[in-house]
Amino acid sequence: MSSDALTAPRVYLADTWQASIARDAILVLGGTAFITLSAFVTIPLPFTPVPVALATLAVLATGASLGALRGALSAGLYLLFGALGAPIFSDGQSGVTFPTFGYVIGYVIAAIVVGQLARHQADRKMSTTLALGTLGSIILYVCGVPWLAISLGVSLGQAVILGVVPFLIGDAFKILALSALLPSAWRIVGKVKPERDGSGR
Repeated sequence: MSSDALTAPRVYLADTWQASIARDAILVLGGTAFITLSAFVTIPLPFTPVPVALATLAVLATGASLGALRGALSAGLYLLFGALGAPIFSDGQSGVTFPTFGYVIGYVIAAIVVGQLARHQADRKMSTTLALGTLGSIILYVCGVPWLAISLGVSLGQAVILGVVPFLIGDAFKILALSALLPSAWRIVGKVKPERDGSGR
């Protein structure tokens, strides 16, 4: 690896390593694996079919760290494998007909939006990372609630009570964790592998 590769300006945390097709493929598959493993960390709630899931935090972190394209591919592969029958969604679910599949669709969209924000360095300060995480969480709600309502045959208002209200506090903690982790990771990377001035690819 050349000294230019080591000091080249990076857009995303994943750009710490020298660019190559193999690197990007490994990052995408690694992102899919990260989301998959996190989806198994759930806390079921007796009053709603929507569990507390670590996967939402994993999706936001993946989108910000890998960028819009690679993050969306990671989330998209997760969606594809599960839709085709792999029991990798929360609670070991698969297919597309279960009540929380709308949130999985939201994973792809959130990864794109969060990745675009990270491209503009929104993941490098705590304040902007808070905004990044909040917007990503809102996207998950916007995608998940209508699907939940249709799947359960309830009103949108009832779906909000089932699929948003119980998770506001938990998601706030996830956003706080994200806003601490990402800027800290950037500071560590900046010390280990300094970049030359400039931004963008």
